[in-house]
Amino acid sequence: MKQIPMTPEGYKTLKTELDKLKSVERPRNIEAIEEARSHGDLTENAEFDAAKDRQRFLEGRINDLEFKLANADVIDPGKVSRDKATFGCTVMLENIDTGEEVTYQLVGPEESNIEGGRISVTSPLGAAIIGKTLGDEIVVQAPAGKRKYELIDIL
Repeated sequence: MKQIPMTPEGYKTLKTELDKLKSVERPRNIEAIEEARSHGDLTENAEFDAAKDRQRFLEGRINDLEFKLANADVIDPGKVSRDKATFGCTVMLENIDTGEEVTYQLVGPEESNIEGGRISVTSPLGAAIIGKTLGDEIVVQAPAGKRKYELIDIL
């Protein structure tokens, strides 16, 4: 079984979501199903159909979260080496063509949020950064063409 890398913060976020789904959302949906059942004929009961659809969604998400948490490989970014780009570290890149600097933390797929400066190690850019050292050139094929970056800092 493949381990799923994540930061302690990412693990906590998924665990919080799972706990909420199990303790709040699932019971709330069970009540909605019971309420819809009490209205009689289920063959043309839109409330019942919606509640059952919601139940399928909730159970699917719960199963997904339980799988990810059970297979989590929690890596503390504070304990990773800074001599090369690895999971959990924060890197500063300079676009070689434009001179623009960007900073990203390398995280697992569940934690990625480009607007928040967190990219997945499985994304094309994240995968290209892993293992690089200061001064290395990173080339990534983007929809608009190749983009070239230089790794200027590992924070």
